[in-house]
Amino acid sequence: EILSLSTRQVRRIVKRVKIHGAVGVVHGNRGKESRRKFPLEFRERVLEIVKEKYYDFGPKFASEKLEEIDGLKLSRETLRKWMIEESIWIPRKLRVKNDIHQWRRRKDCAGEMVLTDGSEHEWLEGRGVKMVLMAYIDDATNNVFARFYPSETTYSAMHSFKMYIERYGIPMSLYFDRNSISKTTRQPTIDECLKDTLPKTQFEKVLDILNIEPIYAYSPQAKGRIERLFKTFQDRLCKEMRLKGISTLDEANEFLEEYLPKYNSIFSLPPANPKNLHREVSEDLDLNWVFSFREERIITNDFTVRWKNRVFLIKKPSIALKKRKVTVMENLKGEVRMWFNGRFLEFEEITEHTISGRRKEREKVKEKERRKKKWKPASTHPWRLQNKVLFEELKR
Repeated sequence: EILSLSTRQVRRIVKRVKIHGAVGVVHGNRGKESRRKFPLEFRERVLEIVKEKYYDFGPKFASEKLEEIDGLKLSRETLRKWMIEESIWIPRKLRVKNDIHQWRRRKDCAGEMVLTDGSEHEWLEGRGVKMVLMAYIDDATNNVFARFYPSETTYSAMHSFKMYIERYGIPMSLYFDRNSISKTTRQPTIDECLKDTLPKTQFEKVLDILNIEPIYAYSPQAKGRIERLFKTFQDRLCKEMRLKGISTLDEANEFLEEYLPKYNSIFSLPPANPKNLHREVSEDLDLNWVFSFREERIITNDFTVRWKNRVFLIKKPSIALKKRKVTVMENLKGEVRMWFNGRFLEFEEITEHTISGRRKEREKVKEKERRKKKWKPASTHPWRLQNKVLFEELKR
């Protein structure tokens, strides 16, 4: 009972002790090589491939690629020991430790909070143009959505978030840093002061329409989950694209479509609460126009509106439209709409040449009016006759 062994096993040990003495207690395989030990040639072959192709891979990632690409199957722990012995891999306990931060507890439900950020990095390792990875990670499940863009702009933030919503739904809150895309530093306008509202970026206006709570991070550590995701991607994703020979942005986005499901199947976690808080997009909500740039413009006296060096002429205008404010909306496809007093206005785009031509026509009309001869009443006009009679009466 003390040894937690069966009586049969105890009898075997006693027999070995009687024959071999105290050494009989030691297991017979101690000090012997395992029969399942890999041959030396296999070990050398594996390490040669690792040094050539996977020199900067971690043991787990390298073992996956060895099995997937090279057809060599071995456990992560075996490869880790070999890589440590050959000084290819440094164990975590021997690395320089940074300051320890207390981790925030995960949210309970999927869709309760989503973290987002952009990472500018040499994703193609010099094989192509520089790119930015716009990524989204669910705080409860670790589920990841990402897409590459030429740069981190309002367009890339809107377009990537629109694709996220189309795939997963509308989250309850969005956690991001305080950059110029998500937070503006300009002073409020007079209208904003009168309405007692703060100035908002185009991205914040979209969140208001979708009823998503914005959460602003004041430090990189506050959104550490997305920062650690980028650290992982800058290691694994770069090497995956290197093995595939990807060298363009379009190829990288195509690769993400097949890579992310595999990644999520390995690294995603079951939420503490199985309820999904992502909201479905309602039928009366057109995401093509929700994700649009919108600004107020004033209708001029000639019923034109200027927007981003473009001029639009309002069709069927009325005098009531002059000097009134209209909301100009431009979606991600470049389509433009004008919203005024609860309705969309009909308009057409015109050029500066058309405007100058209309101005010249108006000037010609005014010039003709100025050149018109002054009208003089005839000698038989009642006005003249009346004045003549009065003049004669005054003469008397």
